[in-house]
Amino acid sequence: MGKSKTKNQKKARAQANHVAEETYGVIPHSFVFHRGQIGKNVGQLIQDMRRIMMPFTAESLKIKKKNVLKDFVAIAGPLGVTHFMIFSKTPSTLNMRLARLPKGPMLHFRVLKYSLIKDVVSSLKKHRMHDQQFTHHPLLILNNFGSDGMHVKLMATMFQNMFPSINVHRVSLNNIKRCVLVNYNAGSEEIELRHYSLKVVPVGMSRGVKKLMQEKFPNMNKFEDISELLIKGANLSESEAEQDGEHNITELPQVYSGRGNMASQQSAVRLTEIGPRVTLQLTKIQDGMGEGNVLYHSIVSKTEEEIQEILNRKEVQLKEKQERKKKQEQNVAQKKEKKEENKKKSLAGIKRKQAEAEEDSEVEDPGVQDDRAAAVESDDEVEYYRQAVGEEPDEDMFPSAKKRQSSDKTHGPAKKRKLAPGESRKERDAKSPKKSGPRGVRRDSTEKGWKKPRDGEKAFGKKMKPGGKTFKGKTFAAKKAGGEKFGGKNKFEGKKTFGGKKNKDKPFKSKGQKGKPGFKKKGAGAKQGFKQRKGKG
Repeated sequence: MGKSKTKNQKKARAQANHVAEETYGVIPHSFVFHRGQIGKNVGQLIQDMRRIMMPFTAESLKIKKKNVLKDFVAIAGPLGVTHFMIFSKTPSTLNMRLARLPKGPMLHFRVLKYSLIKDVVSSLKKHRMHDQQFTHHPLLILNNFGSDGMHVKLMATMFQNMFPSINVHRVSLNNIKRCVLVNYNAGSEEIELRHYSLKVVPVGMSRGVKKLMQEKFPNMNKFEDISELLIKGANLSESEAEQDGEHNITELPQVYSGRGNMASQQSAVRLTEIGPRVTLQLTKIQDGMGEGNVLYHSIVSKTEEEIQEILNRKEVQLKEKQERKKKQEQNVAQKKEKKEENKKKSLAGIKRKQAEAEEDSEVEDPGVQDDRAAAVESDDEVEYYRQAVGEEPDEDMFPSAKKRQSSDKTHGPAKKRKLAPGESRKERDAKSPKKSGPRGVRRDSTEKGWKKPRDGEKAFGKKMKPGGKTFKGKTFAAKKAGGEKFGGKNKFEGKKTFGGKKNKDKPFKSKGQKGKPGFKKKGAGAKQGFKQRKGKG
């Protein structure tokens, strides 16, 4: 487990991170992408241009067909992107646009010639390009941009602001590994862009000493003394001859990486081209992100009157646009007001309907059938009659109250008492306090016999009471001893059998089951028939 950091260390690290974030936020960043259909070579050129702008560019930026320029502008703000380099291709030319975010201007260039990195490297005998060179931004060199013309100065400012600025007094020479040269030709109005790898070597010593400073030591098997190597420089090839001169020799203010590069000593700066090469020509400068006024055009030139006419026309268009916008806002406000009014009207209508429904519920509805509310009112009427008259009302006076009382009771199946030892069913039925009757018939408490239910009253229970028997939906019940009532109308004597036949020898048999004794009456005739049949057997 590592040691915990002290307060001073934590504070110093936080301060360093804060300074680094501020510095990184000030540094310009760029997007290099294309619009429209491009070929394979142009796609490779875009990748090479990203190598030039590294490390402050999006190296793996993905582009989709549905993306528009507004999408890139919207995302550029949070990411701190300040410049766009946009490539587009037409059937005849290849164009490049440089844009400064967020409000322009935008410079339109025509790409006259270009060479890719692979083409440049393949033409060199020995190249110097490695990944460590791309960890720091390149050094920008502008040449011949001091000529007259506002468009030339604007181009120089645009190229300058695309790369981080360098403080000469604080810069570290070891961080400068590449350089970008932008040369302007005033005669042809062309801009040449070159990309170089930078190398510093010491000068002022013999070739033999330089060999000793290198990693590969020379072969000295033919030398008698080491002084021969230092003085003569024997066995050196002609390709290793000195190529340095006054044009590239300078005195180093700092110690530079490499053997022999000491401070206050003379060293030579050597450049090796690593590509790509691009030759550009400025066509026009436009204000804004490609939508503003044309500030400069290399082909079309207009007089002051034409420019003023264009400006007046644009002012008229802006006024019309503002008027349309105001009118649209007014229409939106009117629609909102109308919507609010309709909402208020609908709420008022809902409240009115609810109030009418409450009023209607208080008035008695003659079409309402017997329900819980009617039963409660009938109960109140029965109680009022008792208090006013002092007597119990007749059953026919308030039928709804009786109906409610009967509906509140649970109509479960009647429990039958078990037979005692030696007791018959007839004796058990005679002992039970409940009086049985046919289904759908109610026993009257004041009169003898059975009464049919009134209108609006339901028959009590669904099952037949003990004492009666059903046959094909018809009920038989004993009214008095010795007599019977069939359906409440026909009476049969005890000697008669069912079916109206007087034959005592043949008892009644059911049609459904053959070979079994049928229904037999309890009267005398039925008993005699049973005896005769038994005697025959």
